Amino acid sequence: MSRFIVLSILYVVLAVYGFQAFKTLFKSPLMHWTYIVLFLGALIFLTIKVITYDPGDGFKGTAAIAGSIFAAFFLLALVLGFFLLLEDIVRLIGFGYNKIAGVSDADAGFLPSRRKFVSGIALSLAALPFGALLYGMYRGKYNYQVLKYELEFDDLPDAFHNYQITQISDVHSGSFDDYKKVEYGVNLVNEQNSDVIFFTGDIVNNRSSELEPWKDVFSRLDAKDGVFSILGNHDYGDYAVWDTEEEKEKNLEDLKVMQKEMGFDLLLNTNRFLEKDGHKIALVGVENWGRGGFKKAGDLQKAKEGVSKEDFKILLSHDPSHWEDVVIHDDYHFHLTLSGHTHGMQFGVEIPGWVKWSPVKWRYKYWAGIYKEMEQFINVNRGFGFIGYPGRFGIWPEISVITLKKKGLA
Repeated sequence: MSRFIVLSILYVVLAVYGFQAFKTLFKSPLMHWTYIVLFLGALIFLTIKVITYDPGDGFKGTAAIAGSIFAAFFLLALVLGFFLLLEDIVRLIGFGYNKIAGVSDADAGFLPSRRKFVSGIALSLAALPFGALLYGMYRGKYNYQVLKYELEFDDLPDAFHNYQITQISDVHSGSFDDYKKVEYGVNLVNEQNSDVIFFTGDIVNNRSSELEPWKDVFSRLDAKDGVFSILGNHDYGDYAVWDTEEEKEKNLEDLKVMQKEMGFDLLLNTNRFLEKDGHKIALVGVENWGRGGFKKAGDLQKAKEGVSKEDFKILLSHDPSHWEDVVIHDDYHFHLTLSGHTHGMQFGVEIPGWVKWSPVKWRYKYWAGIYKEMEQFINVNRGFGFIGYPGRFGIWPEISVITLKKKGLA
């Protein structure tokens, strides 16, 4: 609570300071009161949610909305305040110089028009992230994108040439608030008519009960060779408050049962073989393994038992840091790894062939899309759902469609 009080004080200070730019540009009292009401409303909304917050519920629903609206207004005030502070510093330096040089105020050259110009620039720049965050909450979180890739391999079994995979990841069903939009996304997955569907973890935020309202729609996922899944870090219930360890363990078991009921073949440090026309490829699935403080239940050695080095291998592993730290150095050579986890931070800028940026790149080297290292590929899916910030901007929810190609075959 003390941190929230400090943050609230800083928020008010920035809002008051930023108001100076707003007042310079808009002379109407109605506009002034609109600014005040909106900024205070965002603070009051979040304060109510902080006071009534139940850690067991997690940061979702109206709590997430309140936090995100507050963040948008905080960022708006921060950018406004930054530019006004720079302008005030320049004025202060100029004032001091003029005093020393004996230049009168009349000759100082400070014009009200400059203050208005700086205020206009500040408000324009501040409006960009502010508008982006709000748009991401309103439209971006269900703006599903189908991203298609073709990957070539020297040793892909001939029968699997043009074999098509659809991957989704990071559903986070506890965050959903629009059944029709989610249903549209699932239908879009099925419309790809892929040979197989892979889900690479985080089907809930914290509790298996979050999946219950969405079981029906996700059970409609269908592919000729099946639907396979793994667990992500959020699926273990590590971020929820439990009365007993037994309750937490039951939650995980319930989640496993629910996935089975949905028709998902959940791979828990084990493998399967996909067969076609007498040829086969190995599908290996590990539990979550993440760098740093993230859960390390994944056991690659156990998961690959029964698989030979000569087999063509696809690995499902939720966290791309597992690929970077462990998988690409393994002597088994995993041809293709499918991961998720990063969400692309749900915020960034992507212009194919030009720009690909998100703050998450400072945390993860491999954070979105296809990468190749040591003749091994990974696809880091940007995620189907959202968590924390209830929106997406620039990094849209993704359905990955990957076509396997055998080099030399048409």
